[in-house]
Amino acid sequence: MDRLKELKDLNLLDRFLFAEASEDPGIMTPILEIILGKAIVLKHLPQAEKEVRKAVWSRIVRMDVLSMDTAGRLYEVEVQKKNTGSLPQRSRAYNSAIDSKLLPPGGVDYRALNDVYIIMVMPFDLFGKGRYRYTFRMACGEAPGLMLNDGATRIFLNTRGTDRDGASDELVALLAYFEDSTEATARRAGSGRIREIHENVQRIKENEEVGIRFMNAWEEKILDRQEAYEEGHSAGHAEGLNEGALQEKRAIAKNLKKSGIPVAVIAENTGLTEREVEAL
Repeated sequence: MDRLKELKDLNLLDRFLFAEASEDPGIMTPILEIILGKAIVLKHLPQAEKEVRKAVWSRIVRMDVLSMDTAGRLYEVEVQKKNTGSLPQRSRAYNSAIDSKLLPPGGVDYRALNDVYIIMVMPFDLFGKGRYRYTFRMACGEAPGLMLNDGATRIFLNTRGTDRDGASDELVALLAYFEDSTEATARRAGSGRIREIHENVQRIKENEEVGIRFMNAWEEKILDRQEAYEEGHSAGHAEGLNEGALQEKRAIAKNLKKSGIPVAVIAENTGLTEREVEAL
């Protein structure tokens, strides 16, 4: 059974705390600035747990945090503690879902598509190269250096990297803070922006309303798991009963067959097929 963490013990890699923290531009802005290495001014408040659906019958794509800056660039940021084996494809689905909402119905000017950054933060090395940061953009396979420049960028961040190539000291410190969101880690970072992030995170952890939401979210999670277990147990019980009944029919059929009863008669009386009876 999962152990209930207290809100004060959560880290930014925990989805609940990240969703709460990232709606604060005082947290999201410096995070994006450190990751992308440039100044960013957000146009709207970040939206946590944003749902995007192409049509009423299609699958919902649930995004952790969706932000837009004053230049119209969109940023989707997600923390992912478990390697599901499909994160590259998931990032592609996110990109497609966002793009589908950027063009007005009937729109044909694809230059209207905003630049989009899909960013995933993980405590594991998705590509096994030891990097803290992996940045992907569309490039031509036949002409090295030729970029498609379609405005789509996907960034995978590994909090446990070993190779700092392409990662600033501040980014490495930020990733350490994602995994261990404590006063000690913030102090070791020696970064004013990470200090700002930490102070805002601490205010969230000390907020009584956030604490209530956290407890409610935990209780809902436990109830969902309990319901799933009970449904699975009931289904398994029914399956066991069906299997037991089948074995009983086969035992009866065996005895009848030994007694010389015709196969067709046995099949009719047990509900087995003639082939099943013959196989006995």
